[in-house]
Amino acid sequence: MSEPTPPAEVSVLTATGARERRPPGDVRPHDFRQSGFLAPSELRRIRQRHEQFIRSVAARLAIFLRLEFSLQLSKIQIAGYQNFTENLPDPSHITLFKTDPLKGVGLLVIPPRLGLALVDRLLGGTGRAAEEARELTEIETALTDQVASLIIGEWCNHWPEMRGLQSSLLGHENNSRYLQTSAPDTAMLILTLTGGIGEQSDPIHLVFPYATIEPLVRLLTPSLPGAETAPARAAKPKWNPELNDIKVPVIAEWHGLKMSAAEISRLKAGDLLALDPACAAQVHLRLSHVPKFIGRPGTSGGKWAVQLTNINSNSAT
Repeated sequence: MSEPTPPAEVSVLTATGARERRPPGDVRPHDFRQSGFLAPSELRRIRQRHEQFIRSVAARLAIFLRLEFSLQLSKIQIAGYQNFTENLPDPSHITLFKTDPLKGVGLLVIPPRLGLALVDRLLGGTGRAAEEARELTEIETALTDQVASLIIGEWCNHWPEMRGLQSSLLGHENNSRYLQTSAPDTAMLILTLTGGIGEQSDPIHLVFPYATIEPLVRLLTPSLPGAETAPARAAKPKWNPELNDIKVPVIAEWHGLKMSAAEISRLKAGDLLALDPACAAQVHLRLSHVPKFIGRPGTSGGKWAVQLTNINSNSAT
């Protein structure tokens, strides 16, 4: 049996709700599980913020290495996690990091040739690039971590809107096939930087899951005029009638009189104790042994009474 011929045109709904006939080539698939796509205006604000970050980290690296280090932002894009990791060369020096309190694990991908050049410079050399790319040893990885910590720490410093942003290195990987930091269809923000020492120029990737940058994108989005609304008033608590017959002990007491143990031992019936008038006028009322109110003493209907004047600031809510 021959395969059915695809239709010359398909019926689609436009953004205005009108139904039109379009060629099949105009229809593009869309995965609605990918919530990490940014609007052009959001990508523009993200790019502007990271251009400032690039200039700052380039200056920090030049001071750290005591050598000019060129760095520029060549591309910023959103791509799937699996698509990105499958296209990484082998070997690649991949540093896994976390930026608390943000969610997700980020990736810093430094080409091994550039990593070896950084190690050579940190050991007192000229920073000459290696002839062949190879995996970094444990000592070389520890030295490269100094550069990685500087880059990620500077990235955290460029988000003053998010207070308390702290970075930490989690581990390393040389082969992207063994990475399992995110689901394969996770949307990732990929910053491609071009940098190096002298004439050397290699791509550096700084990668964040969408869950990491989503709170930062909201902080960069300007609020619309009139969008700020008055805070909602807390709902008045409702009384539970089941508590009507519960007995609560009520205690009224004065504070402010202190005596030594010797003076107390000499007390006898008929002695007078002088009270500070300011303290005597303040009666502390305890409900079930918990201080709740402050009042002043008096009488009502021939009985002692306390008139409540204020709420005890030390009482628990």
